[in-house]
Amino acid sequence: MNGSEIVLRLGTALLFSLSGSLLCAGCAQKKSSPPEPPRAQITRVVERDVNIYGEWVATLDGYVNAQIQPQVTGYLIKQDYREGSLVHKNDVLFEIDPRPFQAALDQAKAQLAQAKAQLDNAALNVKRDIPEAEANAIAQSQLEGDTQMQLAAKATVEAARAAVEQAALNLSFTKVRSLISGIAGITQVQVGNLVTPSTVLTGVSQVDPIKTYFPVSGEDYLRIADKIHPETVNLLSSASPIPLQLILSNGSPYAHSGSILFADRQVDQQTGTIRIAGAFSNPGNILRPGQYAKVRAVTQILKNALLVPQRAVSQLQGSAQVAVVGPDNKITIRAVQTGERVDTMWVISSGLVAGDRVVAEGTQKVKDGSTVTPVPFNTLSAGN
Repeated sequence: MNGSEIVLRLGTALLFSLSGSLLCAGCAQKKSSPPEPPRAQITRVVERDVNIYGEWVATLDGYVNAQIQPQVTGYLIKQDYREGSLVHKNDVLFEIDPRPFQAALDQAKAQLAQAKAQLDNAALNVKRDIPEAEANAIAQSQLEGDTQMQLAAKATVEAARAAVEQAALNLSFTKVRSLISGIAGITQVQVGNLVTPSTVLTGVSQVDPIKTYFPVSGEDYLRIADKIHPETVNLLSSASPIPLQLILSNGSPYAHSGSILFADRQVDQQTGTIRIAGAFSNPGNILRPGQYAKVRAVTQILKNALLVPQRAVSQLQGSAQVAVVGPDNKITIRAVQTGERVDTMWVISSGLVAGDRVVAEGTQKVKDGSTVTPVPFNTLSAGN
């Protein structure tokens, strides 16, 4: 090995040594830099007035429901309405065979004519007897007898006239009419059936407006009881009636708001609830009796309530806690008392003050005393 090769090998060794030293220095420098604190979405505790809603299962019913029944006995010969259609008051829905009732009317009219003829004859007898009795040509008892016959004939005429009116009324009852305006239901009988006054032919319901019945707890009732007029127990008579919202069975909100009509006279002792009746406008008759829905109404207003996102509250062994971020971005786990839920927010009764910064997203990544890198809370992702 000559001198030049020795120099070359020493230079190469020195170069590798320097590179290794630099790499080690870089590793040491990288290990010495502290890790970045975890990112956490932060929001502030909001203070504002909030409405607290009650929600109850409701049953829809017609504002007025009428069972259509005949008032005479006979054979049904015609159905004059289309099932499920809108009918008006006094519209003819069914027809009963009128022939027996027409015959009864004709007979009653003939009996009335006979009674009138007898009355006229009795009147002539009395008119003839008066001067003869005054002249002592006939006995006074004969005049008195003829006078009594005239009074009896008058009574017979009145009875016959009443019979004519009754027969005419029965004949009119062969046309079965609707008692109210509303939606007519499916017929319960067929043409050709013998019907009686106890037979239910169909039903008609007034559905615009439509009623709702829903039970509320005694506590909720007391919250809205100040809206009840003390004399009429009518919630509509209040200066500020309680508006109702209707949530249909498919989860969609009904377009029209409603109002409370009245509260039942007593509380159900078995359930502790009281029945409330409400009313909603129903253009187009979309809502029908028998449907189920949910009714929402404001039961109280919380003044200066403290609100945080529901995601900011974690439950641990039956207690609620929130991660509060201090001025130095250090975490303090604080126990809180929760109240009502309002949309995606939670009312905090105690444990926080307005303006406190809390971790709204990423609470599982933080611990008491740890430091975080705060970023604004993404409400859009929270809503999703």
